[in-house]
Amino acid sequence: MAGAVEQKLAAQGIVLHDAAAPVANYVGFVRTGNLLFVSGQLCFDSQGKLIAKGKLGTGVTVEQGSAAARGCAINLLAQIKAALGDLDKVVRVVRLGGFVNSAPDFLDGPKVMNGASDLMVAAFGDKGRHARTTVGVASLPADAAMEVDGIFEVS
Repeated sequence: MAGAVEQKLAAQGIVLHDAAAPVANYVGFVRTGNLLFVSGQLCFDSQGKLIAKGKLGTGVTVEQGSAAARGCAINLLAQIKAALGDLDKVVRVVRLGGFVNSAPDFLDGPKVMNGASDLMVAAFGDKGRHARTTVGVASLPADAAMEVDGIFEVS
């Protein structure tokens, strides 16, 4: 039976898929003490298709980027479930890091990253409020529009 957080997500139409396997020499997550560090997650949907491909500011809109960031956050949650077995073990979302594949003059990275931040608050309520960094980058693997990593306090 799904825990309270997964039930809340399901009520919003979000069902977690299996966590993506790493594509290089790293692991999807590392737990040390009561912190869970989750590797950067690209904006793949449950079928392995990119939600948004290309650069923000030249072909990818803020709305498409925000949807991609939300998809990254869903993939973070899938990694947390793989690590802990239950999203209810998340005590707090500590920090998210957002990497926006963007044109040099694109300035709305924080608006794009809200797609991930909003999902964490929707999933965890006040425990989902977090510190955050958003950085524009020249490129991302697979020409993904977004990548998001995270740090979580867990029980």
